[in-house]
Amino acid sequence: MPLLEVKDLGVRFTRREGAPVDAVQGVSFSLEAGRTLGIVGESGSGKSQTVMALLGLLAGNGRVSGTASYRGKNLLTMTEAELNRIRGDRIGMIFQDPMTSLNPFLTIERQMTETLQLHRKMPRREARRRAIETLESVRIPDAARRIGMYPHEFSGGMRQRVMIAMALLSEPEILIADEPTTALDVTVQAQIIELLRELNRERGTAIILITHDMGVVAGLCDDVMVMYAGQTVEQASAAALFAAPTHPYTLGLLNALPRLTDEDDDRPLQTIPGNPPLPGEVGEVGAGCAFAPRCAFCSERCRESRPPLAAAEGYLDALRACHRPVAEIIEAQHA
Repeated sequence: MPLLEVKDLGVRFTRREGAPVDAVQGVSFSLEAGRTLGIVGESGSGKSQTVMALLGLLAGNGRVSGTASYRGKNLLTMTEAELNRIRGDRIGMIFQDPMTSLNPFLTIERQMTETLQLHRKMPRREARRRAIETLESVRIPDAARRIGMYPHEFSGGMRQRVMIAMALLSEPEILIADEPTTALDVTVQAQIIELLRELNRERGTAIILITHDMGVVAGLCDDVMVMYAGQTVEQASAAALFAAPTHPYTLGLLNALPRLTDEDDDRPLQTIPGNPPLPGEVGEVGAGCAFAPRCAFCSERCRESRPPLAAAEGYLDALRACHRPVAEIIEAQHA
């Protein structure tokens, strides 16, 4: 039985003027204990709103539909009190920007011990000891002294480590990392990814990694879900997806990765033409493929009907939402 199973998740935002905006439409996935799932796509594809909906953290005008079963209990129908017992305890989250997620007026000690006092009912002294141990586990030097510092006294990479430590305090079964390497230099990015890999390997923590960086996904994830305009366009194991992407959008993301081999020195960096649709621009189911305006494989059928997410012919456990034959996409990859 999956640790987390999401079925037909939808997120809709109402507006004072104009039609509602469907930020997420019909997303389904599962997460096994000890596995790492990467959710990838350009900005605005619905990645963050998907996990925010699971934890009841949508904006006030957001409405969620579908089911999200954590150990057999639907997160989407829980009361605020029930969710509070799970988020930050059984399900931890690393938010995208540590500088805005950490309270600038409180010391790191206060922000970390509060979690343990709330969820574990620990005395303050014991909570402080546990917090220091957790900071040390994410390789923050001189943790006993630095725990009394404020967020602005840490570098960007160290703040991200603090966020990871805070998420790990209660030893969650699931860790959600929303763009954990954004705005960090490549050296620190590699350190953060290695840290997440160790947590997964040594503690058995299941991880949901939200990112637009396919390179990060390749280095960390077991499974991948590719999103575009609030919809899932491809799902597969990381090994299968990188070896043979079956959707034109996934192929475009992979082709846009810089290559450092000598034979590629003179080749221009490939890009996906156009821009993703703005929220509210994607029509109802049946109104055509959302990626059609940017797709090199687009046909009239693509403009008229939205392809369902279905098994990719010839590829075990791979799902795709595309009318074009898989063979055409694979052939283009090797052209």
